[in-house]
Amino acid sequence: MTRRCSMVFVVCLAACQPQPSAQDVSQPFRATATTKQLMNEVLEPAANIYWDAVGSVTDKRGTVERAPKNNDEWTAVRNAATVIAESGNLLMIAPRAADRDRWMKLSRGLIDAAQRARAAAEAKNRTAVFDAGAEVYDACVACHSKYMPGVTSPAK
Repeated sequence: MTRRCSMVFVVCLAACQPQPSAQDVSQPFRATATTKQLMNEVLEPAANIYWDAVGSVTDKRGTVERAPKNNDEWTAVRNAATVIAESGNLLMIAPRAADRDRWMKLSRGLIDAAQRARAAAEAKNRTAVFDAGAEVYDACVACHSKYMPGVTSPAK
């Protein structure tokens, strides 16, 4: 009986000791890409899919209207908007967050614009997708103008 009580005490004591992963629990997110990598490898490709989904191209042969033609193409546009929105969240994870004020507001602005973009794609509304794409672009430019002076427009 004494041995069992001693064993229970040791187990309880061990459970109360700080664990090596205690720091991980207090900061559960860990960035695995730099801000530049996130932009180049995740956010920009998704934004380009979204921006290229609708519009018109005029050349010497005339004007061609672009829009998703089937459910799979609309799904790809919706998914791109989801990636853009979630990228806004990823931008707020340390060490990417440049500050706790303006950076966070601009990141939330990107999320808000991308949520409208997603809703437009869900509705399969060509005009709304075009307009929401402009909002996403404006959110990108707002951040770039503050944190990347001289590079005010997203790469295309």
